[in-house]
Amino acid sequence: MAFAVRLRGLPPNLRTHLRTRLRATAGPEAVGCGRRGGPSLRLGGSEILGNAVVFKRGLIISALSSLGFETYQLISQSAVVHAEVNVEEILEQADYLYGSGEIEKLYHLLAQYKQSEDAELLWRLARASRDISQLSTTSAEDKKRLVYEAFAYAKKALEKNESSSAAHKWYAICISDVGDYEGIKVKIGNAFIIKKHFERAIELNPKDATSVHLIGLWCYSFAELPWYQRNIAKVLFATPPTSTFEEALKYFQMAEQVHPNFYSKNLLFLGKTYLKLKNKKLAAFWLLKAKDYPAHTEEDKQVQKEAAELLKSVGDKN
Repeated sequence: MAFAVRLRGLPPNLRTHLRTRLRATAGPEAVGCGRRGGPSLRLGGSEILGNAVVFKRGLIISALSSLGFETYQLISQSAVVHAEVNVEEILEQADYLYGSGEIEKLYHLLAQYKQSEDAELLWRLARASRDISQLSTTSAEDKKRLVYEAFAYAKKALEKNESSSAAHKWYAICISDVGDYEGIKVKIGNAFIIKKHFERAIELNPKDATSVHLIGLWCYSFAELPWYQRNIAKVLFATPPTSTFEEALKYFQMAEQVHPNFYSKNLLFLGKTYLKLKNKKLAAFWLLKAKDYPAHTEEDKQVQKEAAELLKSVGDKN
């Protein structure tokens, strides 16, 4: 195969530079241009770094020694640039599929890169795994597997980039899901960790209405904790996690201020919290908004159904 073809994967300026350097530092056999069919110097992918050209009679010549350090640097830089471009393309595809509600296609796309070291890709894979686990068509066995998968991806994303708001958010969400399979002691014990990561996510990105909503949901959950679980928490922990509906309401309202109508579930929980606080007028206002919210996802449909049922309790017939 011609040497020019061997170099086709590299940028034009780098190809020209390599040809010049190779002609100046090596004879025709070293660059694979001899007429006897000797092996060519391979420049594709990772094979160039540290590999050797092995001739039929066992003579080994270092690829780096023939190219020189200057050329090595150029190739290394080029490889990094191309790797970054590829990741960006994957993320663009992923965000398009997520915005289109194509969560199964999204999961299959990202699952191909589950060995990635990129935090942005990993937290998206955690989100996609969890979204698939939440589908009504997902079996109990697959749901559990996906929940633990999602947690593993979110944990790795956080390890790779502690400054990622999304990584903190999805780590908190996924560790909460895992608690459903680990028992009441683990679930309550993880509550402090969950809230800490949501708070860190907001600190890193104050405009993330979802993280604000999730702290509100955390508060709501502990405000309505059944008495028997509250007693278990007191036995297991000296200072168990507690909250109030007033505190939950504060976060739900804050989330709506950050991004109005961003999430059907925030509208639903504003209505539910006002019901808990005995304010039926405001409860009906927010529940009606939740019921009329356009259903883009399966969760939106569930929200519509629950809001419609709750509206009956406050006398709304719409």
